Amino acid sequence: MLKLYKRIDRRLAYWEAWINEDEGTIVEHWGFVGETGDSRDHPLPRERSLRPEALVKETLREAIHAGYAAIPMEEHERLVVEFPWASASAAALLAKRHELEDRLNETLGWTGLGACDGGSAGSGTMEVCCLVVDYALAQAVVAADLKNTKFGDYTRIYDGGEQGHS
Repeated sequence: MLKLYKRIDRRLAYWEAWINEDEGTIVEHWGFVGETGDSRDHPLPRERSLRPEALVKETLREAIHAGYAAIPMEEHERLVVEFPWASASAAALLAKRHELEDRLNETLGWTGLGACDGGSAGSGTMEVCCLVVDYALAQAVVAADLKNTKFGDYTRIYDGGEQGHS
């Protein structure tokens, strides 16, 4: 996967692509950060003379030419979703955390905001960490996505960089 970004009229736009081997396509997805945007599938060439990374980059040639560029991971912000861990068994907690990680990957990925980076549990809480390109927007999108779901019982969503968590 390759994610590229560009500021357009004070808004951050994204353009990304990845290979979907199951469908035999390269998925191209673009829009403004925080919104689902648009996508199209390109058939994978039958004869692959290019490596997967080169195929993805070729798909994004127009975006690269238009000035879209990757945002280095060290410039991403850390968003953490915290849950209480009171009576759940370790196995139930781990299953919930993995399901939440999958959901956050989908939500943040399809809105161009970022991706989940894993999680942890201890000291009475479970945390799922995400790396995002716009913390405030990601916090609003995640809160709206989790509302009225089985994940709506989170304790807080906070900036992991400001809290000193790594």
